Amino acid sequence: MLNLSAQNIRLNNAVSNKEEAIRLVAQGLVNNGNVAEGYETGMLARETQTSTFLGNGIAIPHGTLDTRHLVQQTGVQVLQFPNGVEWGEGNTAYVVIGIAAKSDEHLSLLRQLTTVLGDEETAEKLAKTEDLAEFIALLSGKRSEPVLSAELLSLNIDSDSLITLSAINAAKLQEKGYVNQSFISDVLATTPLNLGNNVFLADSAKGNQLNGIAVARNQAGKTLITVSAIDESLNPQLAKLTQIAVRQKLTIAPVEQILNLFGIESQAHSANEYATVANSSQDQTACAGQIVATFTVRNEHGLHARPCAVLVQTLKPFEAKVTVENLDRPAAPVNAKSTMRVVALGATKTHRLRFVAEGSDAQQALEALGKAFAEGLGENVSFEPAVADVIESANAQAVSLVKNSENPTVESTPANSGELEATFTIKNEHGLHARPSATLVNEVKKYNATMQVQNLDRDTQLVSAKSLMKIVALGVQKGHRLRFVATGEEAQKALEGIGAAIEAGLGE
Repeated sequence: MLNLSAQNIRLNNAVSNKEEAIRLVAQGLVNNGNVAEGYETGMLARETQTSTFLGNGIAIPHGTLDTRHLVQQTGVQVLQFPNGVEWGEGNTAYVVIGIAAKSDEHLSLLRQLTTVLGDEETAEKLAKTEDLAEFIALLSGKRSEPVLSAELLSLNIDSDSLITLSAINAAKLQEKGYVNQSFISDVLATTPLNLGNNVFLADSAKGNQLNGIAVARNQAGKTLITVSAIDESLNPQLAKLTQIAVRQKLTIAPVEQILNLFGIESQAHSANEYATVANSSQDQTACAGQIVATFTVRNEHGLHARPCAVLVQTLKPFEAKVTVENLDRPAAPVNAKSTMRVVALGATKTHRLRFVAEGSDAQQALEALGKAFAEGLGENVSFEPAVADVIESANAQAVSLVKNSENPTVESTPANSGELEATFTIKNEHGLHARPSATLVNEVKKYNATMQVQNLDRDTQLVSAKSLMKIVALGVQKGHRLRFVATGEEAQKALEGIGAAIEAGLGE
């Protein structure tokens, strides 16, 4: 998406203030044919409306709607200021990225940039490096590391603790740049999934920077696989873990054999079957005491820098912890008080954002935010969403149970407060092996609902129904009963869809 070269990147610049920096960036956009003369007027005017400082030493000056007609070709001009530029409110910018976009393309540009720049370590390297090639690679997110290498294997460890194995794997992944600190914190706080045969799986929806697999094994053969995933390309390798023979080999195999088990050549073998299955991740589930709200973006050009800044400024006076996720562009929830994180959601007009707030003033925070959304987050809006915004307690009164009298395999059971649940009996002759599991996961992902599932006949724990590995690990055979627990505005619709898919044989 970003066309980066020596033509639109200048390292080691120095100016006395941000106005000079903006003029320098604007002139670069003119020289590269991105904009016509006069665009800098809009860039300077934008700064008087709201600061374009994102955080992590990054600023993204761009024009106003009044100067969009001066954009000739979408692009960026990137300037590095190793000594920093004061950007107001105590913020210092070390990398300034001028953006020119003819339409809503700027949202995609912003999303790509904030995804790359959200990591503090990457931002720090960008601020100091004198190597143009390294700068381009960092800003483009084009780092290349093997999915698995001998350096990511830790065998013969003298400990029986899964926490120890998890810490070893996470530390190696971080050392090589596959994950950041948020991944480590989350994965150490989560119990690994037991795949059977003394093999366990750990992953996190947070802090993934590269696709990678780390393996730690103790002297008794207990093996932990820790996965960092930024897209779906690891699914063929992970699918191998559904095979008992592979799991058994992992507990005894030497380094070379483990590398072969996860070999790159295996990607072509199962690519078609797993190409549409997304990363396994933990869904954002609201707990008692939290306040949940869903607001629709009304802004004609989506949540670009200005409305994002207004959103963040609305929440910052409140002590409540607030996270947000884009329901129409599924990803892990992020801190709603971080401009960079909110921009990275890539929210466009009509997208629904789900906020979860916790704290003594959580209700007040979301009420203030609801008012700000209705008023356009600092912009004039005329769009009125078809579905009204809603704010509700996480432990609100439960709605009616899902029932499907036409399908005798469905057994409705009492749901907890705020939840819907249903039990379905699996009819597949060979149970839920990889293909029907993938079909089930794809069905679940169609709906705006949080969905968990357990195998009642094996008395398993509830796991995310949007994770292929977690579904397969339930060990579901023909005749087993699966209990689904759903929350969210499409919970009932989701359970009905799942029931129909199971009744139809999940693709078999």
